[in-house]
Amino acid sequence: MNLFGFTFNRKPKSSTQAKERLQILLAHERGSGPSADFLPMLQRDIVEAIKRYVQVSDDAVGIRMDSIGDVSSLEINIELPADQKDAAKADKKAAAKG
Repeated sequence: MNLFGFTFNRKPKSSTQAKERLQILLAHERGSGPSADFLPMLQRDIVEAIKRYVQVSDDAVGIRMDSIGDVSSLEINIELPADQKDAAKADKKAAAKG
């Protein structure tokens, strides 16, 4: 019986896993040439991950990717509600739009 295994055997954090996925995705995209086909899928995955912790509408997330030479940058803008009342308003607004 391993008493310390239970205490120290923890799952990796979701932020670490997300970072690794982004690094793999960006490395793959750099190797295959410029393509923005993955951005909608990436945006959906990021919004789903954020929604696990904070109520945010799909419209509150903006993603932009730029490439200058051999350097690529991924910019993610997320508008977080100030409090739960604002989150409820954002949900109602998103439901009214679609």
